[in-house]
Amino acid sequence: MNLINGFQFYRTPQIIFGLDKCNNLGQLALKFGKTALIIHGKYSLGTDNKWDKIEKSLNDSGISILRAEISGEPSPQQIDSIVEENRSKKIDVVIGIGGGSVIDAGKAVSAMLTVNGSVEEYLEVAGDKTHPGTKIPYIATPTTSGTGSEASANAVISSIGKSGFKRSLRHTNFVPDIALVDPRLTMGCPKDITAACGMDALTQLLESYVSIKASPFTDALVENAFPHIRSSLIKSVAEPNDDIHARSSLAYCALISGITLANSGLGIVHGIASSLGAFFTIPHGVVCGTLLATATEITIEKLRQTDSSSLSLKKYADAGKFLTENSDSISQNCTNLIQLLYNWTDLLEIPRLSEFGIKKPDLRKIADESGNKNNPAKLNEEEIEELLERRL
Repeated sequence: MNLINGFQFYRTPQIIFGLDKCNNLGQLALKFGKTALIIHGKYSLGTDNKWDKIEKSLNDSGISILRAEISGEPSPQQIDSIVEENRSKKIDVVIGIGGGSVIDAGKAVSAMLTVNGSVEEYLEVAGDKTHPGTKIPYIATPTTSGTGSEASANAVISSIGKSGFKRSLRHTNFVPDIALVDPRLTMGCPKDITAACGMDALTQLLESYVSIKASPFTDALVENAFPHIRSSLIKSVAEPNDDIHARSSLAYCALISGITLANSGLGIVHGIASSLGAFFTIPHGVVCGTLLATATEITIEKLRQTDSSSLSLKKYADAGKFLTENSDSISQNCTNLIQLLYNWTDLLEIPRLSEFGIKKPDLRKIADESGNKNNPAKLNEEEIEELLERRL
């Protein structure tokens, strides 16, 4: 028996998962007090009377409601504005209801309400202040199935442009107090957003599974999630868009991907996504979805050339077994995985990079600013540039 390598596993939120669990939001919020600041997206609650149900739950519990809207990925300016508007109010709990960007914004607001200054001063890499980890209690309620932000300890803050950045406000205390995952809230999510978010969840599952920091804990979680995403990803975008079984499975996979990425880290796709998303206005899920197959292929090609007996190749093959047909051959299982990822990218109609104004001369700068993170094979800048060019 092989020795189990050392690892660490961070705490998760209290997880409440299931259909119509959003009806319990008022009672959950009441544990923290009677004034709630709701952070939501412009379209997070726009269909199927979602807001009416949530508002009723809060009102029935005697919760006073304040609201703030997030547009796109949260910027320092948006976070600072919401914080300043609400700093003098006695907020007992912050509730983020929306996609990954909204959930991240809620994390940042709950943390920044307890300290002075701009959120930009506390961001990793560039910030010159260290956040003490204090926050207002936070409940994360996703309405998409993608980032798994409801289970992680960082909030990604973006400034998009030629000198843009995507950096994290991070502390172990920023894990939401409660992750309330009600698959019913994802019903009505548009096909293109569902597809991109689903590919983001798949990317996070696969990258955390083959990560050089993966552990038996994260492996077990991902291996349990793979069959669910295999059965639900395509069904979730099929018409009519009302398969609650598929929606539930995809919501579960997104949640698991958030837990595993927080503990294993991610790979080359997310290493590229940080720089690409900083320079261009392109949804994070689209970046992941459009790059995953090619990144997996190039990484497997390099592993075959440099270490054909590596554990990482075996894990890619194991992923192939869970997601496609099982073969006795490691090489064939890896090939099956690559082909499946390309097939899903096509079936889900994930856009290419050029559709967002990205051109060949831009690729060098993107590659220069990209990192391998915990990718099982270290790709150089030329290989990253080739990866990008294949998806132009």
